Amino acid sequence: MAWSTLLSRQPIFGRALSSSPRLAPYIFAFVFLVRLIALTRLASSPFLLPGGGDMHFYDDWAKQILQGRFTDHFAFYGLPLYAYFLALLYKLFGYNPFVPGFLQICLDAGTATLLYKMAVRIFRTGDDPESVDYRAHAIGTLAALGWAFFVPAQAYSVILMPTALGVFVFWFLIWQIIKTEHAPTPLRCLAFGALVGLTATGIATILFLVPLLLATLLLKPQFDATRRSPWATRSAAVALLFLGLVAGTSPCWIHNYFVARDPVFLSAHSGINFWLGNNPDATGYPRFPGLHAGQTAMLRDSINLAQAAAGKSLKRSEVSDYWSAKAQAYIAGNFREWLNLLCRKVGNLWNAFEYDDLSVISNLLQQKVLFPGPHFGIVAAFAIPGLLFSLRAFPASRWIAVAILLHLAAILPVFVTERYRLAAVPGLLLFASFGLQMLWQSSSSSNYRALALYLALLLLSAILVTRPRKEPSLWAMEAYNSGRQALESNNLPLAELQLKRAYSYVPDNPETNFALGNLRLAQGDRADAKSFYHTTLRVDAKHKGALNNLGLIALEENQPALAARYLQQAIEEDPSDAKTYYLLAKAEVAMGNTRSARLAIEKALEHEPDRAEYRQLQEEIERRSNE
Repeated sequence: MAWSTLLSRQPIFGRALSSSPRLAPYIFAFVFLVRLIALTRLASSPFLLPGGGDMHFYDDWAKQILQGRFTDHFAFYGLPLYAYFLALLYKLFGYNPFVPGFLQICLDAGTATLLYKMAVRIFRTGDDPESVDYRAHAIGTLAALGWAFFVPAQAYSVILMPTALGVFVFWFLIWQIIKTEHAPTPLRCLAFGALVGLTATGIATILFLVPLLLATLLLKPQFDATRRSPWATRSAAVALLFLGLVAGTSPCWIHNYFVARDPVFLSAHSGINFWLGNNPDATGYPRFPGLHAGQTAMLRDSINLAQAAAGKSLKRSEVSDYWSAKAQAYIAGNFREWLNLLCRKVGNLWNAFEYDDLSVISNLLQQKVLFPGPHFGIVAAFAIPGLLFSLRAFPASRWIAVAILLHLAAILPVFVTERYRLAAVPGLLLFASFGLQMLWQSSSSSNYRALALYLALLLLSAILVTRPRKEPSLWAMEAYNSGRQALESNNLPLAELQLKRAYSYVPDNPETNFALGNLRLAQGDRADAKSFYHTTLRVDAKHKGALNNLGLIALEENQPALAARYLQQAIEEDPSDAKTYYLLAKAEVAMGNTRSARLAIEKALEHEPDRAEYRQLQEEIERRSNE
């Protein structure tokens, strides 16, 4: 049976929709309700307030903006849109992470609605745009429901991250491309360019949609082709598209060029990201050779190491150039290895392994914040055969396929995480839903040839996406992050369970040993804590956290000379940590070195002048020096 004949038949579940074919508002309401339940559950869990990682990075940045520190007069070292967005919401509604979460779930429900509308447009049969094709409605409904319960989408829509915004804007622009047979007008191109540019100040990968917008202008007919030269209209549209991009990104480049006086287009952290994805130890997933995990610590370390190598203070663009040069040197000197790494990244993109660098998915599932649902592996496995079948039968689906490939290409220069590849999932859900509809049609019409072909492709795609990732460090990551977050929320039994599991995978990992040391310290076992901290230093002799905590323990055990030695080493690694200077001042006071103590506490007050305990210690030091 020909595919055209097969596609013309109306499935049983398509007829079930005949009483209400206009489902978009109901889909929005349903997905919004699912997300709202998850957000409400999050609000009653320990994870609403960000305790660390990228969420804390944005939250802390927003608080600094609220305090009037709009700029540090350096080029942005992190994309600023989301931090300023949070600061605006905190200013209007008070400090409450529920409010940005509420807006994000609205956007995520909008993404599901766009999926439904795109399916109705792409998979309809017949030439009459006003006719109702219940098959297309069924495919769109299934794709929207898949997004509603897709577990990573649930997680990233409720936490303090710009992911939901990036995904919605990405697919809104794709919807604008496919909903009409004509190229966008010049004024629409200006608006699209401005939207892409503004979004890029928070999620830079959206810039990879620009080639697709250009292809739309070149390949689709113009609305006003009869009035003027088509090429004149296309040229004007291209010019306005780029003008919109320049205007949309202007908050970044104006700040960087004219306030910071540093030639950075968006953010200077692109260099360190490029190095993390392209170095001798890279695996295709985030790996931090010589750097501490966590956005704030990693960015600080990247600046300190670059400046230490240069032997002077650097502009943020120079820091970025330093790390980019290291990555380029690795690629040039190890080109064959780098090609293997690139292939590994492609494999990671399509693999079922879930590298959740924030470790929110497993934690929120454990806390029963999220509904059970599909993960990337099963969506990708069903999407691949659906994609292959749809490209010929439905030409409009090619725009979706290209959009997916462009987004995945945006990730390849750096590394693969679950949130980075999330923007591709709505398109994959469209193809997976189409493939399932084909499976239903083939089975119900006894088209065994088509059924066998679909199942063969499904088997091959399942083999592709389920290839195991055997590195112990990858499997330890989730347990480590879960244990660290449990420790931060004072859930010591859960922290014990998760950190021990991480330790069983990577017993020589410095961060795992450091976290176990912190756990033992929280449990009151100083001897065991010191043992884990010393193990951390054997692996990473410059681990600032271990040095600092050993100094603190030495102070509490009345060994000020030993404490001072550890704390001075910690200051060498991070000269900007006020708390370390404060502890060093206490050690110097205990040894009777009032002059050294005064210098240390002055340094602490330089960085944090409003801390009352620092002022009290300074007054005590002054009294002792006057005795």
